[in-house]
Amino acid sequence: MNKSLAPLQRRLGYTFHNPELLTQALTHRSANRKQNNERLEFLGDAQLGYMVALWLFEQFPKAAEGQLTRMRAALVRGVTLAEVAKELGLGEYLVLGPGEMKSGGHRRTSILADALEAVIGAILLDSGEGNCHAVVKTWFAQRLASVSPDTTNKDPKTQLQEWLQARQFELPQYRVVATRGTAHDQEFDVECGLIHQEQHFSATGSSRRRAEQAAAAQALAWLKEQI
Repeated sequence: MNKSLAPLQRRLGYTFHNPELLTQALTHRSANRKQNNERLEFLGDAQLGYMVALWLFEQFPKAAEGQLTRMRAALVRGVTLAEVAKELGLGEYLVLGPGEMKSGGHRRTSILADALEAVIGAILLDSGEGNCHAVVKTWFAQRLASVSPDTTNKDPKTQLQEWLQARQFELPQYRVVATRGTAHDQEFDVECGLIHQEQHFSATGSSRRRAEQAAAAQALAWLKEQI
């Protein structure tokens, strides 16, 4: 990779002792079938699940197992990880094959989520569990502060619908704006419209349902800011 990784490391809040680990974490299988981020992704996925479980266990001492499970699922799902990856600017540094570059792979939810997990795996190998926990927790700080045992049992579409119905507003309208990819690797661009506010929120997901949920979450967050 010719592009300097220094700006990305500043965004991550972590400087690698072995920069080759970061390069590997950013390398998609389409660019290199032998030296890519799949093994690091495997490691990072397991580590992230453990970290989030531990943080939630400590943050919510009275939460039941089911509530903790639902909160963890909300924090480690692909859409959430892709959002974090975008906030960190990972897409700008991904190493992709020509086909993925042409199809906009640097914006694809699944690729971004996998890359984030791979970076977590790389940090774990580079400096151990303690540093990995400290760094990654800063990436999820805002989401950890807003997650709640009382709301994570309901998906964003349900929460948005109930919010609107309680105030006697029209229900949201969802519309597929675009689809990309092959039958087994598609992405959907969906728009969620709030009729009474004349506002529209767009999101992308690996299924129509996931895209709708992500758009609904944006709409709900915006509505709550207006209160």
